[in-house]
Amino acid sequence: MVRLTSQPCRVIVRICLALTVSLAVGARRRADETVTIGGSRVALIRPKAVRASVILLPGGDGAINVGDRGDIHGLLGNQLVRTRNAYAARGLAVMVADANTDLKAAVDYMAAIKRPVTVIGTSRGTLRAAEGIARGARPDALVLTSGFLSPESGSSSNVMSILGSPSALPRTLVIHHTSDGCKVTLPAGVDPFIKWSGGRARAKWLSGGAEEGDPCQARGHHGFNGLDGQVVSLAAGFR
Repeated sequence: MVRLTSQPCRVIVRICLALTVSLAVGARRRADETVTIGGSRVALIRPKAVRASVILLPGGDGAINVGDRGDIHGLLGNQLVRTRNAYAARGLAVMVADANTDLKAAVDYMAAIKRPVTVIGTSRGTLRAAEGIARGARPDALVLTSGFLSPESGSSSNVMSILGSPSALPRTLVIHHTSDGCKVTLPAGVDPFIKWSGGRARAKWLSGGAEEGDPCQARGHHGFNGLDGQVVSLAAGFR
């Protein structure tokens, strides 16, 4: 008979614990799935205990290139794409939408999972959020990060110009970096938008982090480089 000393026993326990953690992580990953919303494929993460829902609208061209199992192959560096699992970890059902996703249909889909439904758009995703609301999407709340907000943001195409009136605007949180150097999401565009909203929107300013490369890309202040935790905390907590 071979007797196990306490040291091998502890090793076996550690191995068992590691296998348990590995299986749990694998189970969480299998929660990712691909669903079709009005002909557009989107990524969905559905935690076991859902307390609310969010729809993430990335910037750029919005093409996330979803695979068959919720895997995303495009815009991986985008601030919302790279933090999608952080929202799920807070008990939120998460949809990462593609550029062509019908926002009204997406809101209805997520509402069937769990309300309230918050739409979170960043950069050009804020334009898609406004376009979806203009077409009839009615989320419970809206978060606009590094947004094309007003003419003072630097672009004639902005949330104000798309909506025309703040009457359709839900409760809205603007998250903006004080040093955003992107020429179409300038910090100067925030205050005019807040005033235009007639009390429906408020702003939260962030500072710090890192600025690398193109000021309109994800590794700059525009993409909240180094500040992901703060952005997620603010956006996830706004409902």
